[in-house]
Parts: sequence; C-alpha cells; structure tokens
Amino acid sequence: MNAGSAGSRINHLLEEAGVAPLDDQTTAKFASYLSLCLRWNEHLNLSSVRDNEGIISRHFIESIVVARSIPQEIATLLDFGSGGGLPGIPIAICRPQVTVTLAESQTKKAAFLQEAVRVLGINAKVHAGRGEALRAVFDCVTLRAVDKMPKAVRAATKLVAPEGWLALMTTNAGLAPLKTAAGPQFSWDPPLRLPGSESRILALGRRD
Repeated sequence: MNAGSAGSRINHLLEEAGVAPLDDQTTAKFASYLSLCLRWNEHLNLSSVRDNEGIISRHFIESIVVARSIPQEIATLLDFGSGGGLPGIPIAICRPQVTVTLAESQTKKAAFLQEAVRVLGINAKVHAGRGEALRAVFDCVTLRAVDKMPKAVRAATKLVAPEGWLALMTTNAGLAPLKTAAGPQFSWDPPLRLPGSESRILALGRRD
C-alpha cells in the first residue's frame, strides 16, 4: 500500500467513524509509520496484527481517536509499555505540541521506537527501560495492552502529575479492575467507545 492509498484509507475510516480527517502531512507520517511497522514486524513481534488493513483499522484509527480525546491542555505524555508505539506515536503525530515519552523495556522494541522517532521526526523520546523506573511525572500517562495490566496501572499512577490524567485503552469488561488498581484518587469520565468495536474503550481518569 503506497502513501497515498494509506492516507485515503485512514481518512475514509475516520469519516465512517464520524471523526474529522487528517491533513496530507499527517497522513504521510502515518504512511511512513505503517511502512516501518510492516518492515520490522517481519523480524520482530511488534504486534499480532501484521497486515495493512488491520494495522490501519485497528491500531491507527483507535490511536487517532485517543489522540483527539485526551485533554487539550496536556503538555507531556508517557506511553507506558509502548511496544510498537501505540498509542504514543500516533499521539505525537497528531499532537506535535505534546512532548511524548515512549517507555519500553524490551531492547528490540525500544530500538524500533528509536528508529520510528528518527524517521518520522516527531516530538518524542524513548526510555529504553521500565516505565516505573522514571523519576519524572507527566500530565498524561497512557496504557494499552500491557502485560499484567492492573499491576502496570498501579505503577503508572505514580507517574501522573497532580491533576494529571490516566488514559486506559481497555474493554468494558476489563475496566473495573483497572479503576480499582488506580485507586480512589482518580475521578473517571464516562468511557468512550473506540471505532470498530462494541467492547474496546478509552477510559480517562483525572488525579484529584
């Protein structure tokens, strides 16, 4: 899939989801990201989704919606357990004013993230280690498909600044234990259903 067709497909799916389209510069960055994902996935298990359509329809569209749904006032964001860069890299593409940190402890995946940041020229940096080892706090911390998610959420809460946000990509069924793991210091907005699924959601919790 070339850059033009990738961009057209992204905007078509956004339109179907009732979401405003991306401009040409932004879709070009997503096309480059798609190319990187496909190339590296041949040798590295970035994701179980390995085809153009699946990456665009499942990973990119969901992440674009997340990028547009997190509060506008945030200036710093941590993608905790970033893996292949989702949703952190799409957030950095869509929200260039936000400084994004991609935390990934697996060396080969961290190397992929470094290459993606370099090629895409985005406002992001890679922490090649466990997120909980960071000594900074962030306006927003995102988590998606992290191993032992409740445990990861408990660790991530310590990295959320006062009045900052947790942004959890999860399912309706999985939300309750994650709220419990986050603790009573977070107040939650109603979950936002993500496009293409009846069960996948974005849950935004603000630290009191």
